[in-house]
Amino acid sequence: MKVGLVLEGGAMRATYTIGVVDVLMENNIKFDGVVGVSAGAVHGASYVSNQHGRNIRYYKKYASDKRFMSGYSFLTTGDLVGKDFCYNKIPWELDVFDNDTFKNSAVDFYAVVTNVETGKAEYIRLTDLRKESEMEYLRASASMPLVSKIVEVDGKKLLDGGMSDSIPLKQFQRMGYEKNVVVATRTDAYRKSEERGTLMKLVYRRYPNFIETMKNRPQMYNRQKEYILSQEKKGNTFFIRPSQELRISRTDTNPEHLEEIYQIGRMDAEAAVPRLKEWL
Repeated sequence: MKVGLVLEGGAMRATYTIGVVDVLMENNIKFDGVVGVSAGAVHGASYVSNQHGRNIRYYKKYASDKRFMSGYSFLTTGDLVGKDFCYNKIPWELDVFDNDTFKNSAVDFYAVVTNVETGKAEYIRLTDLRKESEMEYLRASASMPLVSKIVEVDGKKLLDGGMSDSIPLKQFQRMGYEKNVVVATRTDAYRKSEERGTLMKLVYRRYPNFIETMKNRPQMYNRQKEYILSQEKKGNTFFIRPSQELRISRTDTNPEHLEEIYQIGRMDAEAAVPRLKEWL
Protein backbone atom coordinates (compact mmCIF):
# COMPACT_ATOMS: atom_id res chain seq x y z
CA MET A 1 0.00 0.00 0.00
CA LYS A 2 1.47 3.34 -1.08
CA VAL A 3 1.09 6.32 1.23
CA GLY A 4 1.10 9.84 -0.19
CA LEU A 5 1.46 13.40 1.07
CA VAL A 6 -0.76 16.02 -0.60
CA LEU A 7 0.15 19.68 -0.07
CA GLU A 8 -2.21 22.56 -0.87
CA GLY A 9 -0.81 25.92 -1.95
CA GLY A 10 -1.83 29.39 -0.81
CA ALA A 11 1.22 31.62 -1.39
CA MET A 12 2.47 32.96 1.97
CA ARG A 13 -0.43 31.28 3.75
CA ALA A 14 1.42 28.04 3.03
CA THR A 15 3.99 29.03 5.64
CA TYR A 16 1.62 26.91 7.72
CA THR A 17 2.67 23.93 5.59
CA ILE A 18 6.34 24.57 6.37
CA GLY A 19 5.57 24.13 10.07
CA VAL A 20 3.67 20.90 9.43
CA VAL A 21 6.36 19.45 7.17
CA ASP A 22 9.15 20.31 9.63
CA VAL A 23 7.31 18.39 12.37
CA LEU A 24 6.85 15.42 10.02
CA MET A 25 10.61 15.40 9.41
CA GLU A 26 11.37 15.69 13.13
CA ASN A 27 9.26 12.59 13.71
CA ASN A 28 10.83 10.69 10.81
CA ILE A 29 7.46 10.29 9.10
CA LYS A 30 8.04 9.12 5.54
CA PHE A 31 5.87 8.85 2.44
CA ASP A 32 6.10 6.99 -0.85
CA GLY A 33 5.09 10.04 -2.85
CA VAL A 34 4.49 13.77 -2.46
CA VAL A 35 2.34 16.00 -4.67
CA GLY A 36 2.50 19.75 -4.14
CA VAL A 37 0.49 22.60 -5.54
CA SER A 38 1.94 26.10 -5.94
CA ALA A 39 3.73 27.04 -2.69
CA GLY A 40 2.97 23.50 -1.51
CA ALA A 41 5.22 22.20 -4.28
CA VAL A 42 8.04 24.51 -3.19
CA HIS A 43 7.79 23.32 0.40
CA GLY A 44 7.33 19.70 -0.64
CA ALA A 45 10.63 19.81 -2.50
CA SER A 46 12.48 20.65 0.72
CA TYR A 47 10.71 17.76 2.44
CA VAL A 48 12.01 15.38 -0.22
CA SER A 49 15.51 16.86 0.09
CA ASN A 50 15.20 16.33 3.88
CA GLN A 51 16.12 19.93 4.70
CA HIS A 52 14.43 20.58 8.00
CA GLY A 53 14.02 24.30 8.75
CA ARG A 54 15.27 25.48 5.37
CA ASN A 55 12.11 27.09 4.03
CA ILE A 56 11.14 29.06 7.13
CA ARG A 57 14.77 30.15 7.47
CA TYR A 58 15.03 31.67 4.01
CA TYR A 59 11.47 32.99 4.10
CA LYS A 60 12.18 35.02 7.23
CA LYS A 61 15.57 36.16 5.96
CA TYR A 62 14.72 37.06 2.37
CA ALA A 63 10.95 37.48 2.00
CA SER A 64 11.13 41.22 2.63
CA ASP A 65 13.87 41.62 0.01
CA LYS A 66 12.40 43.51 -2.94
CA ARG A 67 13.78 40.84 -5.26
CA PHE A 68 11.76 38.12 -3.54
CA MET A 69 8.10 39.15 -3.89
CA SER A 70 7.22 42.78 -4.36
CA GLY A 71 5.73 45.47 -6.52
CA TYR A 72 9.29 46.32 -7.53
CA SER A 73 9.79 42.80 -8.89
CA PHE A 74 6.46 42.93 -10.70
CA LEU A 75 7.14 46.29 -12.32
CA THR A 76 10.71 45.45 -13.35
CA THR A 77 10.31 41.81 -14.40
CA GLY A 78 6.59 41.19 -14.92
CA ASP A 79 6.62 38.60 -12.09
CA LEU A 80 5.55 39.41 -8.54
CA VAL A 81 7.90 36.64 -7.37
CA GLY A 82 11.39 37.28 -8.69
CA LYS A 83 12.47 34.44 -10.96
CA ASP A 84 16.23 34.83 -10.68
CA PHE A 85 16.31 35.58 -6.96
CA CYS A 86 13.86 32.89 -5.80
CA TYR A 87 14.65 30.09 -8.24
CA ASN A 88 18.35 30.64 -8.84
CA LYS A 89 20.13 32.80 -6.30
CA ILE A 90 18.45 31.45 -3.15
CA PRO A 91 18.54 27.69 -3.95
CA TRP A 92 22.00 27.61 -5.48
CA GLU A 93 23.86 30.38 -3.59
CA LEU A 94 22.18 31.82 -0.48
CA ASP A 95 20.46 28.82 1.14
CA VAL A 96 21.52 25.87 -0.95
CA PHE A 97 18.97 23.24 -1.91
CA ASP A 98 20.29 19.70 -1.44
CA ASN A 99 19.67 18.50 -4.96
CA ASP A 100 21.72 15.33 -4.49
CA THR A 101 19.45 14.12 -1.68
CA PHE A 102 16.42 15.15 -3.74
CA LYS A 103 17.68 13.17 -6.76
CA ASN A 104 18.50 10.07 -4.73
CA SER A 105 15.31 10.07 -2.67
CA ALA A 106 13.00 7.07 -2.89
CA VAL A 107 10.07 9.49 -2.67
CA ASP A 108 8.30 10.27 -5.95
CA PHE A 109 7.67 14.01 -6.17
CA TYR A 110 5.08 15.74 -8.35
CA ALA A 111 4.31 19.41 -8.95
CA VAL A 112 0.88 20.42 -10.25
CA VAL A 113 0.72 22.99 -13.03
CA THR A 114 -2.15 24.39 -15.08
CA ASN A 115 -1.84 24.28 -18.86
CA VAL A 116 -3.14 27.68 -19.94
CA GLU A 117 -4.09 26.50 -23.43
CA THR A 118 -6.08 23.43 -22.34
CA GLY A 119 -7.17 24.72 -18.95
CA LYS A 120 -6.30 21.33 -17.45
CA ALA A 121 -4.04 20.28 -14.62
CA GLU A 122 -0.82 18.42 -15.35
CA TYR A 123 1.15 16.44 -12.77
CA ILE A 124 4.86 16.70 -13.45
CA ARG A 125 7.27 14.32 -11.79
CA LEU A 126 10.45 16.15 -10.82
CA THR A 127 13.68 14.31 -10.07
CA ASP A 128 16.49 16.87 -10.57
CA LEU A 129 15.97 20.58 -9.94
CA ARG A 130 19.39 21.37 -11.40
CA LYS A 131 17.72 20.77 -14.75
CA GLU A 132 16.42 24.13 -15.92
CA SER A 133 13.18 22.66 -17.27
CA GLU A 134 12.36 20.98 -13.94
CA MET A 135 12.95 24.16 -11.94
CA GLU A 136 10.73 25.96 -14.45
CA TYR A 137 7.95 23.43 -13.82
CA LEU A 138 8.30 24.09 -10.09
CA ARG A 139 8.17 27.84 -10.74
CA ALA A 140 5.16 27.44 -13.01
CA SER A 141 3.29 25.61 -10.26
CA ALA A 142 3.64 28.68 -8.05
CA SER A 143 3.13 31.37 -10.72
CA MET A 144 -0.09 33.14 -9.72
CA PRO A 145 -2.28 34.48 -12.54
CA LEU A 146 -2.33 38.25 -13.21
CA VAL A 147 0.91 38.83 -11.27
CA SER A 148 3.08 36.31 -13.14
CA LYS A 149 4.11 35.90 -16.73
CA ILE A 150 3.07 32.64 -18.36
CA VAL A 151 5.88 30.10 -17.94
CA GLU A 152 6.79 28.27 -21.13
CA VAL A 153 8.35 24.81 -20.71
CA ASP A 154 8.67 22.04 -23.29
CA GLY A 155 6.37 23.91 -25.66
CA LYS A 156 3.64 24.28 -23.01
CA LYS A 157 2.25 27.46 -21.47
CA LEU A 158 1.77 27.06 -17.75
CA LEU A 159 0.60 28.82 -14.60
CA ASP A 160 -0.33 28.05 -10.99
CA GLY A 161 -1.50 24.46 -10.45
CA GLY A 162 -4.03 25.59 -7.87
CA MET A 163 -6.21 27.05 -10.60
CA SER A 164 -7.10 23.60 -11.97
CA ASP A 165 -6.51 21.20 -9.06
CA SER A 166 -6.16 22.93 -5.71
CA ILE A 167 -5.92 19.84 -3.48
CA PRO A 168 -5.16 16.82 -5.71
CA LEU A 169 -6.15 14.02 -3.35
CA LYS A 170 -8.35 12.31 -5.93
CA GLN A 171 -5.57 12.43 -8.53
CA PHE A 172 -3.07 10.88 -6.13
CA GLN A 173 -5.56 8.12 -5.38
CA ARG A 174 -5.84 7.47 -9.13
CA MET A 175 -2.05 7.22 -9.23
CA GLY A 176 -2.12 4.38 -6.73
CA TYR A 177 -1.69 6.13 -3.39
CA GLU A 178 -4.34 4.35 -1.34
CA LYS A 179 -3.70 6.21 1.91
CA ASN A 180 -2.90 9.93 1.97
CA VAL A 181 -2.04 12.68 4.39
CA VAL A 182 -3.54 15.95 3.16
CA VAL A 183 -2.19 19.28 4.43
CA ALA A 184 -4.55 22.19 3.71
CA THR A 185 -4.04 25.89 4.40
CA ARG A 186 -7.69 26.78 5.03
CA THR A 187 -9.93 25.85 7.95
CA ASP A 188 -12.77 23.34 7.67
CA ALA A 189 -15.31 26.17 7.47
CA TYR A 190 -13.72 27.89 4.47
CA ARG A 191 -15.47 27.66 1.12
CA LYS A 192 -14.44 29.62 -1.95
CA SER A 193 -16.98 32.15 -3.21
CA GLU A 194 -17.76 33.18 -6.77
CA GLU A 195 -15.50 35.80 -8.35
CA ARG A 196 -16.40 38.26 -11.09
CA GLY A 197 -13.18 37.64 -13.00
CA THR A 198 -13.52 40.61 -15.34
CA LEU A 199 -9.79 41.35 -15.36
CA MET A 200 -8.98 37.66 -15.79
CA LYS A 201 -11.18 37.49 -18.89
CA LEU A 202 -9.42 40.51 -20.35
CA VAL A 203 -5.85 39.41 -19.62
CA TYR A 204 -6.36 35.80 -20.75
CA ARG A 205 -8.84 36.40 -23.57
CA ARG A 206 -6.65 34.34 -25.92
CA TYR A 207 -7.06 31.32 -23.63
CA PRO A 208 -10.79 30.52 -23.30
CA ASN A 209 -10.17 27.14 -21.69
CA PHE A 210 -8.17 28.78 -18.92
CA ILE A 211 -10.90 31.37 -18.39
CA GLU A 212 -13.46 28.59 -18.07
CA THR A 213 -11.23 26.78 -15.56
CA MET A 214 -10.96 29.94 -13.50
CA LYS A 215 -14.71 30.47 -13.67
CA ASN A 216 -15.30 26.98 -12.30
CA ARG A 217 -12.56 27.12 -9.69
CA PRO A 218 -14.79 27.92 -6.66
CA GLN A 219 -17.03 24.91 -7.35
CA MET A 220 -13.98 22.71 -7.95
CA TYR A 221 -12.36 23.79 -4.70
CA ASN A 222 -15.50 23.37 -2.63
CA ARG A 223 -16.15 19.89 -4.06
CA GLN A 224 -12.58 18.92 -3.23
CA LYS A 225 -12.99 20.09 0.35
CA GLU A 226 -16.13 17.98 0.77
CA TYR A 227 -14.39 15.00 -0.83
CA ILE A 228 -11.43 15.21 1.56
CA LEU A 229 -13.76 15.30 4.55
CA SER A 230 -15.64 12.27 3.21
CA GLN A 231 -12.38 10.36 2.69
CA GLU A 232 -11.27 11.26 6.20
CA LYS A 233 -14.46 9.68 7.54
CA LYS A 234 -13.76 6.54 5.50
CA GLY A 235 -10.36 6.28 7.14
CA ASN A 236 -8.11 6.35 4.07
CA THR A 237 -7.16 10.03 4.47
CA PHE A 238 -5.49 11.82 7.36
CA PHE A 239 -6.39 15.50 7.17
CA ILE A 240 -4.22 18.21 8.75
CA ARG A 241 -5.69 21.72 8.47
CA PRO A 242 -5.47 24.99 10.39
CA SER A 243 -7.13 24.88 13.79
CA GLN A 244 -7.70 28.62 13.50
CA GLU A 245 -8.00 31.15 10.73
CA LEU A 246 -4.59 32.07 9.32
CA ARG A 247 -4.49 35.84 9.51
CA ILE A 248 -2.01 36.46 6.74
CA SER A 249 -2.42 37.64 3.17
CA ARG A 250 -1.10 35.80 0.14
CA THR A 251 1.65 38.41 -0.24
CA ASP A 252 2.56 39.15 3.41
CA THR A 253 6.34 39.14 3.83
CA ASN A 254 6.55 40.36 7.44
CA PRO A 255 8.95 37.96 9.24
CA GLU A 256 6.95 38.13 12.48
CA HIS A 257 3.75 37.19 10.65
CA LEU A 258 5.50 34.34 8.87
CA GLU A 259 6.85 32.99 12.16
CA GLU A 260 3.37 33.15 13.69
CA ILE A 261 1.81 31.12 10.86
CA TYR A 262 4.73 28.67 10.93
CA GLN A 263 4.19 28.08 14.64
CA ILE A 264 0.47 27.41 14.11
CA GLY A 265 1.46 24.75 11.57
CA ARG A 266 3.90 23.24 14.05
CA MET A 267 1.30 23.27 16.84
CA ASP A 268 -1.34 21.54 14.73
CA ALA A 269 1.12 18.96 13.43
CA GLU A 270 2.52 18.17 16.88
CA ALA A 271 -1.03 17.64 18.15
CA ALA A 272 -1.72 15.30 15.23
CA VAL A 273 1.48 13.23 15.35
CA PRO A 274 0.36 10.57 17.89
CA ARG A 275 -2.84 9.90 15.92
CA LEU A 276 -0.93 10.04 12.62
CA LYS A 277 1.62 7.46 13.74
CA GLU A 278 -1.17 5.13 14.81
CA TRP A 279 -3.01 5.70 11.51
CA LEU A 280 0.11 4.96 9.51
